[in-house]
Amino acid sequence: MMKILDLKNSSEQKQWTERIRECDWGAAKFLADLLEQDKFHEMTGDGSLIIMADEDKIVSFCTLTQKDCVDDDTLFPWIGFVFTSPEYRGNRYSGELVEYACGKAMEQGFENVYIATDHVGLYEKYGFTYIESRVDISNDMSRIYCRRLKV
Repeated sequence: MMKILDLKNSSEQKQWTERIRECDWGAAKFLADLLEQDKFHEMTGDGSLIIMADEDKIVSFCTLTQKDCVDDDTLFPWIGFVFTSPEYRGNRYSGELVEYACGKAMEQGFENVYIATDHVGLYEKYGFTYIESRVDISNDMSRIYCRRLKV
């Protein structure tokens, strides 16, 4: 049975961090480093790491944070680190998690939510609109998307 959890409210933070490190994506390993070194909030500001789990396996995860790879204090919150494990891909689980994160942002009173990515055509399916491209903190170009939330 699938469940969605916020890592900061989990009693199994260490175990979930280890599972994130095992994911086949470089950004997941970077995220695990931030968590293990207690630098997640330093890097992302206030926020959450949301995990969709199937028993003890990671199905998908994403963050909902104040900061992301595009340095702009006027844009927030950000959905980032969107990942779905290979064996669960093709079932729209990341879309479910993005919807969940948007719901959390709405509950917190936000009118918009942002995503910085290099993907084209993915987040448009979830109601996001491309705004512009900017150089991110790694000196790579990131496409910035915005989704207006129904408040």
